[in-house]
Amino acid sequence: MKVSREYPAAPPVRALREVSLRVERGEHLAIVGPSGSGKSTLLNVVGLLDRPTSGGYRLDGVETTTLRDGARTRLRGGRIGFVFQSFHLLPHRSVLENVMLAEIYGGRPRRGRRERALAALERVGLGHRTGFAPDRLSGGERQRAAIARALLGGPSLLLCDEPTGNLDSRNTEAVLDLFGELREQGLTIVVITHEQEVSERAGRRVRITDGVLVEEE
Repeated sequence: MKVSREYPAAPPVRALREVSLRVERGEHLAIVGPSGSGKSTLLNVVGLLDRPTSGGYRLDGVETTTLRDGARTRLRGGRIGFVFQSFHLLPHRSVLENVMLAEIYGGRPRRGRRERALAALERVGLGHRTGFAPDRLSGGERQRAAIARALLGGPSLLLCDEPTGNLDSRNTEAVLDLFGELREQGLTIVVITHEQEVSERAGRRVRITDGVLVEEE
């Protein structure tokens, strides 16, 4: 891999410095590090939201750095789901409608959309909350709804940026339990976090500091 990412400045800002990282299918990986260390830049590269300045990146065997923008967008939409600290749920839509919106933006066929969204909500334990507005859910339930939305496209990789940052300890535990269930079902999960509890639940942890990535015991 040996991925580097520089941003133009005087002198240039080296956000990633020859980062090499291999994530196996079905693995649960935590990426930790201080603010400004390069965590979000690495997540953007892995999520095909940004291109590295140098180095290569293969996703499910596909070399992504040589792909045109349209092909990268299709690969990202078909293989990667994103979960963020903020839930990004539309307040005037029901939980079910919020999950269904993932396919509207992704351009998938309308036929069977409702059924696929219901199945995703059942998968995360929210089958009993489908008609609720987001403001009637707890923080943990809102994050699970966001995870259901991320799962709707059937991704092989779930990228999570501080997914428990807005949750109390009880809801954090529930979301981490869900991640464990999804990993057992074969989903690959990569989590960026500042929280020790979250990183300890991962099967492997790496640390990034000043753009340099190292494996932790």
